[in-house]
Amino acid sequence: MSSTTTAVQPGRIRILKKPSLLLPDQTPGPVVYWMFRDQRLRDNWALIHAVDLANRTNAPVAVVFNLFDQFLGAKARQLGFMLKGLRQIHRQIESLQIPFFLLQGDAKETIPEFMKECGASHLVTDFSPLREIRSCKDEVVKRTSVALAIDEVDAHNVVPMWAASGKLEYSARTIRGKINKLLPEYLVEFPEIEPPKKKWGGMMDKVVDWDSIIDNVVREGAEVPEVEWCVPGEDSGMEILMGRQEGFLTKRLRNYSTDRNNPVKPKALSGLSPYLHFGQVSAQRCALEARKVRSAYPQAVDTFLEELIVRRELSDNFCYYQPHYDSLEGAWEWARKSLMDHASDKREHTYSLEQLEKGQTADPLWNASQLEMVYQGKMHGFMRQVKMYWAKKILEWTKGPEEALSISIYLNNKYELDGRDPSGYVGCMWSICGVHDQGWKERPVFGKIRYMNYAGCKRKFNVDSYISYVKSLVSVTKKKRKAEEQLTRDSIDHPKAK
Repeated sequence: MSSTTTAVQPGRIRILKKPSLLLPDQTPGPVVYWMFRDQRLRDNWALIHAVDLANRTNAPVAVVFNLFDQFLGAKARQLGFMLKGLRQIHRQIESLQIPFFLLQGDAKETIPEFMKECGASHLVTDFSPLREIRSCKDEVVKRTSVALAIDEVDAHNVVPMWAASGKLEYSARTIRGKINKLLPEYLVEFPEIEPPKKKWGGMMDKVVDWDSIIDNVVREGAEVPEVEWCVPGEDSGMEILMGRQEGFLTKRLRNYSTDRNNPVKPKALSGLSPYLHFGQVSAQRCALEARKVRSAYPQAVDTFLEELIVRRELSDNFCYYQPHYDSLEGAWEWARKSLMDHASDKREHTYSLEQLEKGQTADPLWNASQLEMVYQGKMHGFMRQVKMYWAKKILEWTKGPEEALSISIYLNNKYELDGRDPSGYVGCMWSICGVHDQGWKERPVFGKIRYMNYAGCKRKFNVDSYISYVKSLVSVTKKKRKAEEQLTRDSIDHPKAK
């Protein structure tokens, strides 16, 4: 496809399957966008490509989303947030006159069945570097008709993952220049999506009982309940980015570069991570809007863009090119050897998974960071990503690096609203396995992995204030949940008469 005939840069599109030739008099079937990682209508290159394909072939277009029965341990917190965002998409997509289909079950079966049933000629999907999704797509490619074309569009990264680099990058230093060189080509404004020229006339989208689906998911995943501080959906995400009252770029950007590593100042963070993870807000939209205010806050914007573009895309690079992105096998050789050399070193404390999960250690700072994650679905960036004090202490307190990595990923995926994300896997690998880092002075337990301790945190921020802040959050959350549970019990014991 030439750039003059497509709405999306060709470099953003990857062909997963070429179709057999259509007969001259054969009418092209519908175009279907299988939405997964990028759950939004605005600023979505995959949806733009699907509509563009449909209009150029005079075919109708539909959007389909497959709800997995289980996905990497996601609970009510994560699935409730996702489903409420999808419910908004279903309501809003009607304005584009595009049908939305919600499938449930194994996507390796439901997607090929849907494609066959509607007679589609083209499938468009968005991109994820995670093993489970890539494996699922490989099966879909095998199980669909030879007449079906399948395109993958990187609608998540500003610079498409495969365009930024064709290999596993060693660090931010090695990928930064490659990404920055391509920003003029890819960091561009989005075209408007026009309603499809041809209306959908095939199978009707079934009525989706969103309330029932969400209630079931929330009930079944109640072990990790939803959080209140983050309202799901595309509109809410844009409000966090650009809102008049507390928008990040409009009201809170000024102090980002200086305060973002201070856990006592949580509002200094952008608050965009859940929306970026679920694709409810486009990273490219965030970057475009941030560039508009760079003249006023150059340091803050540059720091934000480094995290938003370079660091996030480095995580996608690692998870795509390193198949062992969640195990010790994925560490650099020097780090793996050093960790194994010190695996049997004596630990001052050792804790079980249950003790760690409940924040029952001798370190009040670590306990606070863990409980913030358990009750709030997030942990301040300094504790979780920048220095990863939280994960480094797990290495110090468990039987060995394999167990430490397994526990850190398990807790991150279970409690973080943005768990099961490449950035989360890389954060754990950075802290415990030295990925994207260098070797440091050798010491017990850590070997040559970068070390971090309580005293270092005390030098950087007010530890006592952070601990008090979390205790207050946990207390308020517990009281609210207790009151909600009592209301639920009362409604069961004393149902209203009809």
